[in-house]
Amino acid sequence: MLREVSLRVTRPRVSVLSAVHSHPHADTDEIIGFVRDDLGDVSHQAVYDVLRALTAVGLVRRIQPSGSAARYESRVGDNHHHVVCRSCGAIADVDCAVGTTPCLTASHDHGFAIDEAEVIYWGLCPDCTTTPNEQLSPQ
Repeated sequence: MLREVSLRVTRPRVSVLSAVHSHPHADTDEIIGFVRDDLGDVSHQAVYDVLRALTAVGLVRRIQPSGSAARYESRVGDNHHHVVCRSCGAIADVDCAVGTTPCLTASHDHGFAIDEAEVIYWGLCPDCTTTPNEQLSPQ
């Protein structure tokens, strides 16, 4: 994968890419921990630099829900969205609407050629829901 996007294959790049594939939606600190478990001592800056390079070439996607640290995933190249738990911060992928893509049809596109939408659904995950009909309060 690294060679296909003209990046040198290095141990930190392979380890970071593996961590992102194995742990979707992990934040930078979690990825640093996974990489250190794999390689031993590696600097924060090295992991940040690798994440930046992998994001720039499209091998990973960076998401940052409001109030959250940046998170990374290997699911790229499709127009999927996310659902975030207001309580524990769990994140899951949500596929875009099938057939037509209403999220790509803006009420007013201001002349932009829209090719992607970033939608984040907020709520409570099953583990944090205390009753089936619990009312969610907006933040």
